[in-house]
Amino acid sequence: MNEELIIGIDRLKNPSLNKSTAFTSEERDKYKLHGLLPTAITTQDTQLKRVLANLHRQESNIARYIFLNSLQSRNERLFFRLVSENIKEMLPIIYTPTVGEACQEFAHIYQQQKGLTLSATNRGQIKEVLQNWPHKDVRIIVVTDGERILGLGDLGANGMGIPIGKLSLYTACAGIHPEYCMPVMLDVGTNNVSLREDPLYLGLTQKRIQGDEYLSLVDEFVQAVQEIFPKALIQFEDFLTPNAYALLEKYRKSILCFNDDIQGTAAMALSGVLASCGITGHAFKDLRLMFLGAGSAATGIGDLIKLALVAEGLTESEAVQRLWFVDENGLICKERDDLMPHNLPYAHEQPMLSFIGAINHFKPHVLIGATGVGGTFNSKVVKAMCKHNEHPVLLSLSNPTSRSECTAQQAYEWSDGNVIFASGSPFPPVTIEGGRRFIPGQGNNVYIFPGVGLGALAGDASIITDEMFLIAAKTLAKQVSKTELLNGTIYPDLDNILDISLLIAEQVATYVFEQGLNRSPQPGDIKKVLQDMMYNTIY
Repeated sequence: MNEELIIGIDRLKNPSLNKSTAFTSEERDKYKLHGLLPTAITTQDTQLKRVLANLHRQESNIARYIFLNSLQSRNERLFFRLVSENIKEMLPIIYTPTVGEACQEFAHIYQQQKGLTLSATNRGQIKEVLQNWPHKDVRIIVVTDGERILGLGDLGANGMGIPIGKLSLYTACAGIHPEYCMPVMLDVGTNNVSLREDPLYLGLTQKRIQGDEYLSLVDEFVQAVQEIFPKALIQFEDFLTPNAYALLEKYRKSILCFNDDIQGTAAMALSGVLASCGITGHAFKDLRLMFLGAGSAATGIGDLIKLALVAEGLTESEAVQRLWFVDENGLICKERDDLMPHNLPYAHEQPMLSFIGAINHFKPHVLIGATGVGGTFNSKVVKAMCKHNEHPVLLSLSNPTSRSECTAQQAYEWSDGNVIFASGSPFPPVTIEGGRRFIPGQGNNVYIFPGVGLGALAGDASIITDEMFLIAAKTLAKQVSKTELLNGTIYPDLDNILDISLLIAEQVATYVFEQGLNRSPQPGDIKKVLQDMMYNTIY
């Protein structure tokens, strides 16, 4: 429908067209809005001040989340201007850690549908359901089945908060128009008994479908997307590790897709490791790295670091010898008979060791946590790392905050301020004994996936490769300033996230064209293409 024909109350109810009190007198005449708004005409700047003041009146982050959710539903451009211009304050509210609580409470705080739910009951009709989506030129789809939401486990249909949040970040942090974005929940049931027994739960109240039945439903979705939205990038999000790997391996060479938990997390972590070398003085190719956790996130990081080490001149075998994994049962080694297929490349000829035993044996320079279990980097672990390193690097990446392997306060206090620390969820600045103050970095995937997605769109890529994430990691690491490195920070200022995303997108799009992965002719000026794609939040 022609947007100019949307008038009166319908225009005010349309979040992409609504300007509320900022409609001018002429616009109120044109769109028949007189009487439907207060008399005063205000600027968007004034609206922004009012919204911020009301946001700050909320007494908790979940209340702020609900407030912002409501704002997005009624005035899209004001919402995205608020988020993009206040990203440090808004990111913990619209995404980690608050989105974890929002997903847990999703059915209880539900107001209106923001994404597309594809139920197992829609089998054989997925294409028809996709066509119900109001926007016909979808370019970015974030999809989850809710089985492994952050470190919180199976939240079923409540996991819809994750795709909604991620796509908000695509717009706020990479300028992708919200009409190009579609959050999708694959509701295949839940094994969370408390959810199935909750009378307010909004998903299928049955156990999860599994095996071939599950895979065929996902395939119906993927193939339907190719037909209905042929330009769309599919981002798989928060799938259980075996399914995450199975789906990525099935589609990565033929469909425009990636898994953010595996590949986005890997690039974010690699970037922090690369940047840390500017503090420690170690050469990247000489590093020894240990992982606590051996799921999709940890092994995804290992895979990309292995690729980066090979690019530095190591053989694949030499690169693997620098990477050691420990899970809840101890060191990943060949004598174990309980390993998943994605663990096998990292199973070493080494007797079983405990976590502390492995640290003391291998003396890693970098310790990366991706366990989903809070408190696993205890004082003994931190002190063991300090025994072998002047400045050990600790990446405590599990989300939300309650699942972080350790807090920033603990890391700095237990190491006497010698650790180089970053976490998945934000922590406030820390002052330790002696008055030394530290600003912990946040290793958030928002540094990576919006830029990679934007670059894939600008290049009209046919597939997403691991090399694109390697490019993104290296580009991001170069954005950390000397001042930030001197302060022990290994990620750049989030206030620069749009510029960072544009830099990553430009490098990714350039790679797409150089490798012949583009589906349409190369434009003359990639920078101009990217600038022309930017969503304008100003009215």
